[in-house]
Amino acid sequence: MSTSRKELYTGIGLAILATIIWSGNFVVARGVIKQIPPVGLAFYRWATASLIMLPLAWNRFREEKAILLQHRSYFFWTALTGVSLFNTLVYIAGHHSPAINLALIGTTSSPVFAIILAAIFLREPIRPLRIVGLLLCLGGIVFLLSQGSWERLKAFHFSAGDGWVLLGALSFAIYNIFVRRKPAGIHPLNFLFTVFTIGTLIILPFYLIELSHSAPINWTINLVLIILYLGAGASVIAFLCWNMAIARLGAARTALFGNLIPIFSVLEAVMILGEEITMVHVLSGILVIAGVVIANLKK
Repeated sequence: MSTSRKELYTGIGLAILATIIWSGNFVVARGVIKQIPPVGLAFYRWATASLIMLPLAWNRFREEKAILLQHRSYFFWTALTGVSLFNTLVYIAGHHSPAINLALIGTTSSPVFAIILAAIFLREPIRPLRIVGLLLCLGGIVFLLSQGSWERLKAFHFSAGDGWVLLGALSFAIYNIFVRRKPAGIHPLNFLFTVFTIGTLIILPFYLIELSHSAPINWTINLVLIILYLGAGASVIAFLCWNMAIARLGAARTALFGNLIPIFSVLEAVMILGEEITMVHVLSGILVIAGVVIANLKK
């Protein structure tokens, strides 16, 4: 197997693994929405991730401190878009918009933003196959969320939180662009530690403001375990896989794999919550997977 093909398959595997972990993030996060306010959930998630990364990246952080300071503006904007804003905006939107709006707007708009931004700032070409793949992904997600019903799709309307979801999707698309332009000489572990820590510090003052206006957090063993999952799995492992996939596949191509999240969410709901899988789920999954495959074809 050639090196380029091996890199391609490795990048695809890493992107898929990240989406599997992130799909679980949406499943578990909904269960604690009444126990902890949205900014608080984001703060404890990223604070946990930063603490996990500390012993893993500390030596690299000390060695690469000069490079980090040289590119401090880059790391601020990367942390702001990928850590501070993205999930916080989704958590906030969950208090205002129904699930169908969150899934439809969030999962379909971010890849579109990523492809457009990558074409503008990274000069990544928008090839015909990538457009076809994107349209298939969008069609599969719309089919899933409408349950194959034209009437249900026509009844779709924007609600108060939909703007927050759009901003979150745009924020993550911008993060993809920043990752693609990562400064040379920064180890992947140190990159995540720096981004997570700066992102957590940006969230902190907003969390303190939220504390003064919200009910006390209802701490339980379940909530602690969920935050550990969000901090270790959905943050450290998933972001490390996603960033490595971007390095191998490019920002626009990697973003397309985000369309697999609602498919994996359905499968996890079936396995974990015992929900029934229907032909709509099967057909929408085939469309999304076909779209991702076509978008990654070279010819």
